Amino acid sequence: MGHGHDHSHGGHGHSHEISADADRGRLAVALGLILGFMAVEVAAGIAASSLALLSDAAHMLTDAAAIALALLAISLAQRPARGAFTFGLKRAEILSAQFNGATLLVLGVLVVIEGVRRIIDPPDVEGAAVLVVALIGIVVNLAATRAVAGANRNSLNVEGAYRHLLTDLAAFVATAIAGAIVLTTGFTQADGIAALIVAVIMLYASYGLLVESGRVFLEAAPRGMDVPEIGRAIVHEQGVVEVHDLHVWEVSSDMPALAAHVIVGGDCDCHQARLRLVEMLRDRFGIEHTTLQMDHQAGDLVQLEVACEEGLPPLRAPATHDV
Repeated sequence: MGHGHDHSHGGHGHSHEISADADRGRLAVALGLILGFMAVEVAAGIAASSLALLSDAAHMLTDAAAIALALLAISLAQRPARGAFTFGLKRAEILSAQFNGATLLVLGVLVVIEGVRRIIDPPDVEGAAVLVVALIGIVVNLAATRAVAGANRNSLNVEGAYRHLLTDLAAFVATAIAGAIVLTTGFTQADGIAALIVAVIMLYASYGLLVESGRVFLEAAPRGMDVPEIGRAIVHEQGVVEVHDLHVWEVSSDMPALAAHVIVGGDCDCHQARLRLVEMLRDRFGIEHTTLQMDHQAGDLVQLEVACEEGLPPLRAPATHDV
């Protein structure tokens, strides 16, 4: 009998730190731009009595909170594993993404309610002020969005901050159009309509973040990873006769993990088999955090089964292997 674990991450630790530092710098630039313009927009929104501007300003406040939280989550995720936190605090990034999704959802609902009210009973709106501030906002948000777009968006945490900024950019475009319509036609309901468009964008971005972060918390396999295919790949490795208790999940958005119980033939070197499996899983599926329990076959087996996870039918392979 042999029992082995592999927690190898290759030589990626240093590159992850460099990437995290670069992401932190880009997020800090975006945060400075957002905070600076948000104060201007609040003042202009109050003076112009524009819901579209005020909803943008509220969204920018959540942008600032999202970016600040993303910066904190990056710092927490870099802390080493210790004590009860055997994976470290890597899931702080997923908590950040879920918070960003929840704030977008709440804000979107509030803007829908107020937008409908303003369409029914529109206030006087200063179209010129709305248009000027919105055009400036487009420039500021383009710069902030571009800064964050260059960060590692495979991180759900960074992607959450990016979606906040992207929806705010779309909001400014809608607000600028509304301001131009009010200025040229006097159609003040355009402000409320623009706010509803902004709300739809917020709700769409919220849905994506909540679904993706929820998948991580529910221990789902990473998107694009076919668990039965992984099981078949393991069972067809030289010397392997059975694999069960196969689990594939994400610790964080950039850290897939796998655990399985693997049975090898009686004459097979289970340690060498484990090394081959670890290399195959890393090279073929990009899974670097692997825990494999290796055991020798006890008695004759008439079939090979891969029990990938509850609810999936067993996978069968030829009953003989060259060991």
